[in-house]
Amino acid sequence: MRELVLATIFDQPDIEIAGEIKEDSEIRNVVAIDKYMYLNVNTPILDDTIRVQYNRTELVRHVDDVQHTLAREALRHFQIENGVEIVSVADIPAGTGLGSSSCYLVGLLNAMHSLTQTPTSPERLAEEACHIELDRLKKPIGKQDQYMAAFGGLTSLHIEKDGRVAATRLCLGVELLEALESNMLLFYTGAARDAIEILEQQDRDTKKKSNAVVESLCEIKSIGIEIRDAIVQGNLRRFGELLDVHWQTKKRLSGGISSRQIDAWYELAKQNGAIGGKICGAGGGGFLMLYCEQNKACVRDTMRRAGLHELNFRFEFEGSKVVFDMVSRDGRLAHIHRQERNNHSRGVALVAHA
Repeated sequence: MRELVLATIFDQPDIEIAGEIKEDSEIRNVVAIDKYMYLNVNTPILDDTIRVQYNRTELVRHVDDVQHTLAREALRHFQIENGVEIVSVADIPAGTGLGSSSCYLVGLLNAMHSLTQTPTSPERLAEEACHIELDRLKKPIGKQDQYMAAFGGLTSLHIEKDGRVAATRLCLGVELLEALESNMLLFYTGAARDAIEILEQQDRDTKKKSNAVVESLCEIKSIGIEIRDAIVQGNLRRFGELLDVHWQTKKRLSGGISSRQIDAWYELAKQNGAIGGKICGAGGGGFLMLYCEQNKACVRDTMRRAGLHELNFRFEFEGSKVVFDMVSRDGRLAHIHRQERNNHSRGVALVAHA
């Protein structure tokens, strides 16, 4: 089983500022939480079938027939054409703003490195996942989810214009970490959403240099720097206040980020003691994160009465890891033999074509 940490975003939207607009780097502050995705990767001994099991089951003969885009591209990345089984289960459903897609991909890549016995690093895992999602699948997303799935912890990501990422663990004292963890509350709205649709609209507006979108993105970057400084300095109340400023700014990016119902829940939480908060991820549904120092019991009761379900969590300081290598000797030999056979077939095909 391969364990994978899901991430919740503190401050930045899930969209890269278009190259012609972004003049300098970005700062994104992210924390990983103790909710997990598990992937089991196995190689069959006697047949060459591909089986991919998630909320449905695929049984195909060749990688090109796999419908799960992340699984298909991960297999292609390792030049695996057939003969593999991938089973995934998760604590949190997809479409809730906690980075489940990138977590799936990073965990699968980590598992594939274990299967192929090619040692890797968190940086390489994150960049491989970014390459697949951003370059090959052309998703209008940023790099924070992939890096956090690989690194874990409370981390500040410095993303340069050219896409290079520097991940820095924020070193906080135990008391400060515990206070931050205790004061952050997560509530499930019950609504999953298609993040790609929201992000594509933001991306179109950004590339058109929509003044409102560009101004909001620049403001969000400044807020991100302030949030990082507030956390490091131990000014958690200021962190909560900045979350509120960030949320009001983020909503100007797209009409799909919030809704009347989400706005009503958010205002209800603030009236009962929450200092600030935001919808995690692209918006439109998923989890509502709140920061609350006083009257947490009142906020919890109010949100429960409003129909929201609280998700209890702790911070997680490890990223993706192989919990147990369960591939048998016969299975690994079968995989090696299958790859040699496929490589030979590709070579013969290339010579015949030439």
